[in-house]
Amino acid sequence: MAANRGHAVMVSFLFQGHITPFIHLAIKLASKGCTVTFVQTEFLHHRISTASAAGDDEEREIPEIFLGARESGLDIRYATISDGFPLEFDREANFEEFWGSILRDFPGRVDEFLGRITAAENCDGGVPPSFLVADTTYLWGSEIAHKYNMFSVSFWTEAALAFSIGYHLDLLKLNAHFPLVNNDDGGDGVVISYVPGIESISTRDLMSYLEGDNDPFNIPTVLYQNIIDAYEQVKKADFILCNTVQELEPHTLSALNQEQPTYAVGPSNFSGTPPIITVSNTTTTSLWPEVDCQKWLDSKPHGSVLYISFGSTIETNTQLIYEIAHGLMLSQQQVNFIWILRRNLVRITSDDDDDDLLPPGFEDCVGDRGLVIPWCNQSLVLSDPSIGCFLTHCGWNSVLESIWHGVPMICFPLSVDQPTNRKLVVDDWKIGINLCDGQTKQISRQQVAQKIDRLMSSGMTSLRREIKKVETILHRAWAADGSSNVNLDRFLQDLMAKTNSKSSAN
Repeated sequence: MAANRGHAVMVSFLFQGHITPFIHLAIKLASKGCTVTFVQTEFLHHRISTASAAGDDEEREIPEIFLGARESGLDIRYATISDGFPLEFDREANFEEFWGSILRDFPGRVDEFLGRITAAENCDGGVPPSFLVADTTYLWGSEIAHKYNMFSVSFWTEAALAFSIGYHLDLLKLNAHFPLVNNDDGGDGVVISYVPGIESISTRDLMSYLEGDNDPFNIPTVLYQNIIDAYEQVKKADFILCNTVQELEPHTLSALNQEQPTYAVGPSNFSGTPPIITVSNTTTTSLWPEVDCQKWLDSKPHGSVLYISFGSTIETNTQLIYEIAHGLMLSQQQVNFIWILRRNLVRITSDDDDDDLLPPGFEDCVGDRGLVIPWCNQSLVLSDPSIGCFLTHCGWNSVLESIWHGVPMICFPLSVDQPTNRKLVVDDWKIGINLCDGQTKQISRQQVAQKIDRLMSSGMTSLRREIKKVETILHRAWAADGSSNVNLDRFLQDLMAKTNSKSSAN
């Protein structure tokens, strides 16, 4: 292990899709010789511990997520702070109240924690924190870091394309493309080509929250304004880390690097060969209990299983569920499938029955060729040889996991950055197809059946050839001389250079 390269304090945003990349980046930084203190809320620690223990026949002590890393010799610590609410408080049912408090009061708790840990390390002759790695979605990272004479590092857990669009919101405003209007009328949108590093993109492919009040998934106001403000606040950071790969988004990353020091260090959830030390194999990073699908997968032929999941956060409606279900029944291929129907996927109304998401007769029709479960270890399932295709909402972690395991995608983006990710998958990298034809967002069961049959057949050789190329790029990124490995080293070298320069000036 390298000599100590500073002490990172890391604070992720509170969604599953942000937590997991942060945890794996923490281990990568510790593997490079950094001391790392990972800060988690008490509630999320409880959720992960509870999910890990679910299904056990007897009570057992749940190891915290970095135990295995520490046993391997890494200097990585784990700390919890309150999110301001008791564990039993229903954060989903009281979404606005909870997030209003997080955005308003949580920064003070992080500030107080940094004050305590800085004083303790200085008193004990330890390594005081030297840089704060905060999620880009937080507005306070730079202010709090600089208060304690630390460098501010902003970690963007999504694609560089989405980040660059948000980073250049001033250009979108200047050209009357923010907020977007009439963006859901079934047309092709307007092609824009003025964002540095982005050759062209249709307004149809921009993040849904740029539509403001017209966002079809109606992101709550408390989060909407925070997302918009975050793109301005990130410009105060000393460094930006991005969960992507240099070779996949070279022009976008190059243009961003002209503005601020930006380093592609993705996919953070994976490692090369030999692998960097990973999280403890006795627990998970999941907020939900994971169903073990292995026995079912082992019974299915190579490449015969369609995996369906719409991620960990976004809600949808019963119509989408019904059309997919009928599409699976209509499929001429009669494919095997695993379908993730998590508890909070559908926004329940008074007319809905929480237990009746699937149409009558569905289970009898599909029989043993279908497995419907609330949650699983997605990366583990995608790595299984029986998986042939992924019907996905195009969340960024899902895209990276699908590529890493060489699984082509059927894309149905729902909200936030997902339309932008769809552009990368289908239009730029050509490793997936659209679920809906043209620009319509209306889904039909006939279309579902047709697209499943198309991608699960023995055809689509060009697409499968392209997914292998992109898979190779991702795997090479974490080789000893791979771009992400080199970029992470370069970031730490630049950080140390700034640290030494600041010390000399003092």
